[in-house]
Amino acid sequence: MAESSKPVLYSYFRSSCSWRVRIALALKGIDYETVPINLVKDGGQQGAWGRPLGSGAFSLPRLTSLPPCAQLAIIEYVEETRPAPRLLPQDPKKRAAVRMISELIASGIQPLQNLSLLKQVGQENQLAWAQKAITSGFNALEKTLRSTSGKFCVGDEVSMADLCLAPQVANAERYKVDLTPYPTIGRINKTLLAMEAFRVTHPCRQPDTPPELRA
Repeated sequence: MAESSKPVLYSYFRSSCSWRVRIALALKGIDYETVPINLVKDGGQQGAWGRPLGSGAFSLPRLTSLPPCAQLAIIEYVEETRPAPRLLPQDPKKRAAVRMISELIASGIQPLQNLSLLKQVGQENQLAWAQKAITSGFNALEKTLRSTSGKFCVGDEVSMADLCLAPQVANAERYKVDLTPYPTIGRINKTLLAMEAFRVTHPCRQPDTPPELRA
């Protein structure tokens, strides 16, 4: 039997990193296979498939044909090898804005509320820590989006920045962050979640989503 030519995505249903890559693949119309990796039961991000990246903080997701690399590197690889529809604007200033917002979320907010870090602060402090990390990041993000956004994070086209935004808002909701002070974030997120690519890749609709969390 011929070996499947589909890319294989090592993924965890609730992982923000995995969700962002799933959205990119969906928007590009790339069919792929999913290998679920349980970040809690299978040793987490450091040991899930035996080839951690650095501290292990970004070793999920993994797309076959690539060495272990961070989520934004995977998305940019997909962008370069399958350029339509665009996830990075043609205009250099807008492209820089997309990358800046993506880094703000993926490097400046998400790691501070990741499971591996929350375990270090103790169970009784986890909620307050996560809320503080997300609120601090959203204060900066809301201000930035007021100057860059149109329908989406940067102008009126979906970009890599939007792929970063929706999963982070889901994390904020999970940790009971008050989103009232962030109307721009909320408006964009509502628009994104109405799109097919964001709906079908949502954590509540994945092969490894527990029954009690399925939509």
